[in-house]
Amino acid sequence: MPKAKVDKTTKKRDGRRRKTKDENAPKRALSAYMFFANSNRDLVREENPGITFGEVGRMLGQKWKELTDSEKGPYEAKAAADKKRYEDEKAAYNAAGDDDSA
Repeated sequence: MPKAKVDKTTKKRDGRRRKTKDENAPKRALSAYMFFANSNRDLVREENPGITFGEVGRMLGQKWKELTDSEKGPYEAKAAADKKRYEDEKAAYNAAGDDDSA
């Protein structure tokens, strides 16, 4: 019995179609700013109780701008390592995908 055709697109409100996200695909790499934000978000909330979500983001952005290049170094190193991880996982994922379609 032939396999049922699987539609790998979803329909948007305006009628256009978009490819569905593959749940098995590797997660994208985080930027240096995102590593900084993840490690400092709780500190900003503790210093400013009752702060809104948007204000937390603004304060983190301001703190990031005020950092010197040497202070940003550890976060940039983490981002470079995460980028390498993503590229390796993406290459393995694409190689496995090529094997399945053959």
